[in-house]
Amino acid sequence: MVIVIKKDQGDQVGHIKQKAEKLGMQVIITYGAGQNILALVGDTQKIELNQFEGLKGVEKVFRIQEPYKLASRYANRVDTVIEVCGRKIGGDHFTIMAGPCSVESEDQIMETALKVKEYGADFLRGGAFKPRTSPYSFQGLGVEGLKLLQKAKEATGLPTVTELMDHHDIDDVYKYADIIQIGARNMQNFSLLKEVGKCDKPVMLKRGMSSTIKEFLMSAEYIMSEGNEQVILCERGIRTFETHMRNTLDLNVVTAIQEMSHLPIMIDPSHATGRIEMIEPASRASVAIGAHGLLIEVHNNPMEALCDGPQSLTPEEFKVLSQRVKKIHQLMKEELA
Repeated sequence: MVIVIKKDQGDQVGHIKQKAEKLGMQVIITYGAGQNILALVGDTQKIELNQFEGLKGVEKVFRIQEPYKLASRYANRVDTVIEVCGRKIGGDHFTIMAGPCSVESEDQIMETALKVKEYGADFLRGGAFKPRTSPYSFQGLGVEGLKLLQKAKEATGLPTVTELMDHHDIDDVYKYADIIQIGARNMQNFSLLKEVGKCDKPVMLKRGMSSTIKEFLMSAEYIMSEGNEQVILCERGIRTFETHMRNTLDLNVVTAIQEMSHLPIMIDPSHATGRIEMIEPASRASVAIGAHGLLIEVHNNPMEALCDGPQSLTPEEFKVLSQRVKKIHQLMKEELA
């Protein structure tokens, strides 16, 4: 259920919120330009709309039909913009996150971090805990990898993004990372989603390889229902019958998400294609269709990478990609203006 407060009557929010909470509802308040919205979460079917419609300051009351209440566009008509260390994700801002699939050594992460910073990255990505199909593959450096990411942040000033796989590691990841990533394989690990929902740090949620858009948003809802509204969605390709690429990039998800939700949506063309020659074209298309940013795998020496070398760009290749997609974003911004 959503309660829209009349313009210039924001002082009524408090008592309306209190009334809703007495009825057993969780209340999420969104402050917009000249208009405040209260989203009521819980068993709202037991509440009649007229219990709020006649209250002072209330403009209108309506129910959200979608099962994803807090992530719904109806819960927040204004695009969510998430600020991390002075950098903004969402709205008309464009963000590039770049770095290796996994942190392998101090030299590797430092050299890569310095290069992606020089060539236009806004965030440094790197895995310390890595989910791998084979139990014999490199699984990451763990906490030591997190410490190396922190060291790279101190050297470059780039905020960090890293994946959380297990709730047992949440304290360490929370300590060192600026954005907590939930990978595709854990998109429906609901107990893990609830745990990051209790954190006060942004969460980047990757779409499961066989998940519908509705399921994607329902996973975001798990995080938001625990109080963390700082959710960034990330499309990384879905599994189809096609085998030429690693996955199939669903660019339609960008338009669909922007119609259905207020949350920012990024694209990971590295995992979506799995092929170096396809990453830049996919990135250009992602920007043109309106994605809020890109997540790019970059390695200082892809031929020797311990994870995802075939889909990792060199720093020089990333430089070209960064320059081109930023030009497209600026052109699109000017056209839309």
